[in-house]
Parts: sequence; C-alpha cells; structure tokens
Amino acid sequence: MSFPLMLVIRVIQAVCALVVLALSGSVAKWYNTATAFSSPPQINFLLFGAIWSFFSLSCIEVLPRFLTRSKSTYIAAPFDLTNTLFSFAGFVALAVFLQGLLFCRGAVCHAARADVAFGAFSFALWTASAVMTALEIVRAKRTGGGLPAGTGAVPAMKKKEAV
Repeated sequence: MSFPLMLVIRVIQAVCALVVLALSGSVAKWYNTATAFSSPPQINFLLFGAIWSFFSLSCIEVLPRFLTRSKSTYIAAPFDLTNTLFSFAGFVALAVFLQGLLFCRGAVCHAARADVAFGAFSFALWTASAVMTALEIVRAKRTGGGLPAGTGAVPAMKKKEAV
C-alpha cells in the first residue's frame, strides 16, 4: 500500500484555503469598516481564490465517486491549473500592493502579509498537485489506459510482423 501523497496535499490545500479566506476576510472587513474605502481588488481576488479552491477541492474529491479513474484525472487537471494561476496572481498582486503602500503597520498589515505568505504556500501546493496530475495523465497515456470513453478514440493496433 502506497502513501497517499495526493490526499495529504489536498488536505493541506483545504487548510491553506481556509487560512487565506480568514485572513483576506479580516483585511477586507477592516477596509470596509475602518476606512472610507472599500477593500482593494487584490484582497477580493484572494477571497475569490480561496472560495474557488474550496469549490475545486469538492469537485476533485466528489466527481471521481461517480466517474472512472481515468476521467477523474482529466477532471482534476483543469482545476489544479486554474488554482495554480489564481493563487499565483493573487499573492503576487497583494505583495505588489503592500509594497506600494506608504505605511503598513498594525494587525491588519500583519494579516495582509500573512495572507501573502499563505497565498504563496498555496501556489506551491497547487503547482505540486498540477505536476503530479500531469504526470499521472502522461503515465496513463503511455499505458493506454488514459483514453476517455465516448470520444471515439481507438488505440493503435500493432502491425503484424512478417514471418
């Protein structure tokens, strides 16, 4: 029995998404209540990214219960890639935003900086799962088990050797 590395990564991704959701929510709440401005789009994008991560994780874990293994890999790949892009864009945008502030101090600043750190860690986790999913797809294609049903794809037949 092998070690379920992907399951461990998925659990850590969920915890990271929860932390990013909480930190982004607290920073957005501070902006909406303590200032005359609404929360910056960088914070809102990280909030969206965390919610998208929960949606993706639920699809990645629930849909394979109804589909075959080869199809579940094809379902996980786009979710892994979009989450990789969203987490990268989110933490970089917030880091650039924080760098451009004239001052940043207090609990809300620490929460925003922690949000960047957890966003970067989330990016690393989604990148790792995207690479592992891509490797699984390549492995399935090599063994011939990766053909999706209903596409009309037929495996190549071997040529008969001359006797």
